Amino acid sequence: MNESRSIRVIIADDQELVRAGFAMVIGSQPDMEVVGQAPDGAQAVALAESLHPDVVLMDVRMPSMDGIEATSRITSLSVGRSSADSASLAADATVSAESADDRPTRVIILTTFDLDEYVMAAINAGASGFLLKDTEPETLLNSIRTVFQGNAIIAPSATKRLIEKMMQDGYAQHGSLGGETTHSGAVYGSAGGVSGGAAGNGAGSMTGFPSPAGAASDGSNTSRPAYTDPELDLLTDREREVLVEIAHGLSNQEIADKLFISLPTVKTHVAHILAKINARDRVQAVVFAYDNGLV
Repeated sequence: MNESRSIRVIIADDQELVRAGFAMVIGSQPDMEVVGQAPDGAQAVALAESLHPDVVLMDVRMPSMDGIEATSRITSLSVGRSSADSASLAADATVSAESADDRPTRVIILTTFDLDEYVMAAINAGASGFLLKDTEPETLLNSIRTVFQGNAIIAPSATKRLIEKMMQDGYAQHGSLGGETTHSGAVYGSAGGVSGGAAGNGAGSMTGFPSPAGAASDGSNTSRPAYTDPELDLLTDREREVLVEIAHGLSNQEIADKLFISLPTVKTHVAHILAKINARDRVQAVVFAYDNGLV
C-alpha cells in the first residue's frame, strides 16, 4: 500500500450486473479500491462493520434490509468509531492506514428517477450523497472523492424533486435540523461541499415558490412557518442569499456567477452558513432553508 491510501469502497446492490459495472469503473482509478460487495442491506452493514470502508454506494430497494435502514445503521456504526476531530478528517483525502478507522464511513445513495421520494429518508438516515444510477462515470467518481473528503453531493434532479416534495407536503412534516444530531453532529462539507452533483450542474432556480422570508406577502402563502430556528438570525444578508441559492440546487460556481462574487468567497460563505445553522452538510442546509421559509 502506498503512503497515499486508496479510498475504500463497498458497493451494495441486489443486481450483480450493477455491482460489477460500478466495481469496474471504481477499480479503474488509482486512488480507489472496491473492498467489498453486498447483495442486500444486511450484508452491507456487516461488511461496513468488519471492513470499515470510507464510502458505501447504497441501493435503496434491496431484499432483507433496504438501503435506508442499512444507511442508518452504518452511519451509527461510524459514530462509535470516530473520535477524531471531523474538521481534520475532511481536510485531507490522504490519511495513514493507522488512522483509517477513525474516519467515519460515508454513504452515497444510488437510485433511479422513480425512487426520488426516498431522498428525505436518505438524508435523515445520515447519507452524505444522493445520485441517480444513470449518472456519468466521471460524476460518480468525483462524487466518491467529494464525499470521502467530508462534503455532500446531491443530483440536480433529486434536488428538484426534493424541493417539489417538500412544497407539496409542507415544511412541518420534515422537522428542523435541531434533531439531526444522532450522527457525529459535526459540520461536514464546510467549504467545498457540492450541490447539484459533483460535476457542478445545478438544478437552477425554480419558479412558483413562495417569496423569501421577510418579503412582502399578499397573504396567499399560508404554509409559511410561524416558527423559525433561532440560528436563522445568525446569518448575514449575504449568507441568506447564498443559502437560498444552495436550496435552489446551485453549485458553488453557479452561486458565484449569479451573485457576482468570487468562488473562494462563496466557499467561505458556505462554511459559515453550515457552522451557524449546525448543519452536517449542504443537503441539511436545503432542509433548513425550507423549514424556515427562505424559499
